[in-house]
Amino acid sequence: MRIGLLGGSFNPAHGGHRRVSLSARSALGLDEVWWLVSPGNPLKPNAGMAPLPARVKSAIAQARRAPIKVTAIEQELGTRYTVDTLRALRRRYPKAEFVWLMGSDNLAQFHRWKDWRGIAKMMPIAVIARPGYEGQAAASPAMAWLGRFRRSAAKFRQRGEWSAPALVTLRFDPDSRSATAIRRADPEWASRLSPIPPRDQITHHPIETGHIVLQDKAEAP
Repeated sequence: MRIGLLGGSFNPAHGGHRRVSLSARSALGLDEVWWLVSPGNPLKPNAGMAPLPARVKSAIAQARRAPIKVTAIEQELGTRYTVDTLRALRRRYPKAEFVWLMGSDNLAQFHRWKDWRGIAKMMPIAVIARPGYEGQAAASPAMAWLGRFRRSAAKFRQRGEWSAPALVTLRFDPDSRSATAIRRADPEWASRLSPIPPRDQITHHPIETGHIVLQDKAEAP
């Protein structure tokens, strides 16, 4: 199986996440997309961060009836950095072919992630254009290195030889929805969800509120 991995806080998940995931799945010929709901992210302050179970529940609701699975496997793995999470996923699911999905806003700062070249050498990366970040992404150190490994989405979709590094750029109609706007309009959204712990759609284990593990993104190794 070819599986797209989309990481994020999902605080909360919304239709924009679903739309971009399904568009990427179609463009790249993926079998399904996994949403990696992060326990925490140092680029986003903990103030206003809903508990992990609530964020997972919001993601499950948005992913309903779609080839999208929601997981908080990083909490179970105990990994701190994305590169370690991806290595652990490859060990646990050796028959899967993973593709890392991220927006151009993340590409602009990708060079600040721990062992970002290691991530690129581990699996193909598909970058989804986001208005307002194209210039920063194009001028980033990561793009200067990754640019030589460009591949077209059409070629990738043909399911030829899977290889990395590989960079695929994707452009879809912009989506104005954002978790920040949703929280601003409804700051108590998480409090109305059921207190029953959700079940991880990959590990099938219940997801409890636990100690927040800060993940990498811009955190120095």
